[in-house]
Amino acid sequence: MGLRAWQAANEDEQMTQTTSESKKWIDVANTDDIGDGEVKTFQVETCRVAVARADGQLYAVQDLCSHDDGPLGDGDLEGYAIVCPRHGAKFDIRTGTVVAMPAVAPIETFPVVEKDGRIQIAVKDRGDDQLGDEDSW
Repeated sequence: MGLRAWQAANEDEQMTQTTSESKKWIDVANTDDIGDGEVKTFQVETCRVAVARADGQLYAVQDLCSHDDGPLGDGDLEGYAIVCPRHGAKFDIRTGTVVAMPAVAPIETFPVVEKDGRIQIAVKDRGDDQLGDEDSW
């Protein structure tokens, strides 16, 4: 089955999953802990998340490069691109899309807000029955 056929066959199921999942907001840091142009990493449930501030706005992405699982949070921020410290792959922190190889697959992004002086990241609420599940997303 070709990619387009697979996407068409799975589109309805994916839309149902996306719209029916609820979010849980996790408090990770003070708003002033991340300055403009900085990146910090946090363990959020079962995921490592890199949180960056660019032009005053917060963005959150998975802390794993899709090329070789390098720690993106240890990389530099260049405008809206986070750079993997291992091989230089770059990802747009706003969308997770690849902007420079060697990576070819996008990374996960997470909703992030500043509320009452704290930074909060949204993760999928899996319920109590899946807390021990090692799969992130």
